[in-house]
Amino acid sequence: MATAPTPVPSKAKIDNLKIVWRMAARYPGRIAAALAAMLVAALATLAIPSSFKLIIDRGFMAGGGGDIGRWFQYLLLLVLIMAVATAFRFYFVSWLGERVVADLRIAVQANLLRLSPSFFEENRPSEIASRMTSDTTIIEQLVGSTISIAVRNLVIGVGGILYLFTLSPKLTGLLVLGIPLVILPIMILGRRVRTISRASQDRVADVGAMTSEVLGAMKIVQAFGQQRREGQRFADAVERVLATAKTRILLRAIMTATVIGLIFSAITLVMWQGAIDVSQGRMSGGSIAAFVLTGVFVAGSFGALTEVWGDLLRGSGAAQRLAELLAETPGIAAPAQPATLPEPARGEIAFSGVEFRYPTRQEVSALHDFSLTVRPGETVALVGPSGAGKTTVFQLVQRFYDPVAGSVAVDGLDVRSVDPEALRQRIAVVPQETVIFAASARDNLRYGRWDADDDALWDAAEAANAADFLRDLPDGLDTFLGEGGARLSGGQRQRVAIARALLRDAPILLLDEATSALDAESERLVQSALERLMQSRTTLVIAHRLATVRAADRIVVMDGGKIVEEGPHAELERGGGLYQRLAGLQFG
Repeated sequence: MATAPTPVPSKAKIDNLKIVWRMAARYPGRIAAALAAMLVAALATLAIPSSFKLIIDRGFMAGGGGDIGRWFQYLLLLVLIMAVATAFRFYFVSWLGERVVADLRIAVQANLLRLSPSFFEENRPSEIASRMTSDTTIIEQLVGSTISIAVRNLVIGVGGILYLFTLSPKLTGLLVLGIPLVILPIMILGRRVRTISRASQDRVADVGAMTSEVLGAMKIVQAFGQQRREGQRFADAVERVLATAKTRILLRAIMTATVIGLIFSAITLVMWQGAIDVSQGRMSGGSIAAFVLTGVFVAGSFGALTEVWGDLLRGSGAAQRLAELLAETPGIAAPAQPATLPEPARGEIAFSGVEFRYPTRQEVSALHDFSLTVRPGETVALVGPSGAGKTTVFQLVQRFYDPVAGSVAVDGLDVRSVDPEALRQRIAVVPQETVIFAASARDNLRYGRWDADDDALWDAAEAANAADFLRDLPDGLDTFLGEGGARLSGGQRQRVAIARALLRDAPILLLDEATSALDAESERLVQSALERLMQSRTTLVIAHRLATVRAADRIVVMDGGKIVEEGPHAELERGGGLYQRLAGLQFG
């Protein structure tokens, strides 16, 4: 199983939410409007007990029945203000929640696009995708709901206690004594809730990753009759999510029950004392009514804060997981002062004493003391058994990895001294495993050169023998090709990839079994197009079918990460080495 990204050093609690605050702080006007609306709504709520006090003391108790409507009008005005302020609060905090999540997703995706392939070898893309969905959803709830609830209840709680002191300092003092009893269980249980919340999010991410993996390989699953096993594996993963969620829910339930029980027990005892004060004339009926109602508001606020605390801890776990992705730095990056590749491009490639091991396979040397020079305009074929290091040569030319020792140069410059983006602008590649995006045929072709017009697209398609089937698609170039190019056959997908490389019009061409999925007729036409394309370009070809590389200027035979033979086809076929043995197996 792939490992998770290396955690960034972090403090254990709410400090992880700093990343959320940094995103939200970009919109100070919206924050100010949301806070103002929250403050008005909270103050209007706190004023309601005061209006009941006036209704009772100056309306009913004073015998001024004719004036009682005035105090009810005052109450209705407060309700109206509270409703309008709440609506504004909901709008602004919901807008902030959606905006922060959008910015966070964009920032994480932008950073992921900078990372080298080695990162995605060690971390499953499906698990990362789950973070981009489930964790950002938690952040959206946090910003768009939880934080505003926390601020509102904090204002009501603190403001309510201050108002209670004006009504009865003695009763309020008794009530405040119960607050430390509320804080203690939060501190004890809160840490455990955060740990369980992080584990719960990890389990949810596992489910998302498994779903993506299985659905993407559905034909294989069904072809080998593994539906039942995959269903059971998914059920087990869901049960692990449920088990972790049960633990988290139990802890939060215990915390909530403890806090609410303590708060309302304290209020009951205080109210008991208040009833005695009213009976002895030390408080008015309106004052005790306002005290009771405000006490309920205060108790409800502190009770809600305990639930909010759990949500904040859960959001802290989600923020930490996203912060880990944002903190990842690319292993392959442009130097501070990149060298400029010469113009015009020559297309020369030179390997000098290269040693290389993949980060996830350090025990195996993919290339060992590898030296090779490909002259401008030369076509060189790389052949050899699987695992010989042929694909690694392609990876190093494109600088997806850096060699452990030695150097790789393009047009006389070490690739480590130039901007990787500028380097890759000079390279077109046709991979063995064709990548077709879930987009239109036009956008898939334009990946080679995004500003290409339709004439250029059709020229490339004609050259790759792809024009006929593209014209037959329901909407032509605007046809959606489906997930992974599901609407195309294997050979058609490969011809789209070849057309994409043709459109790139780069001085260096990398062909990894570029005709492996084509029938004989299509292969002949595409091979002819490739030969015309290769006439003025430096071309590296990986081939297992030796018939496709007989005409190469030079064939390099690799085994165990080394060059074991080198020369033209006719010479190697008579050489008595590995190439002759491979040719004998293929040609009889």
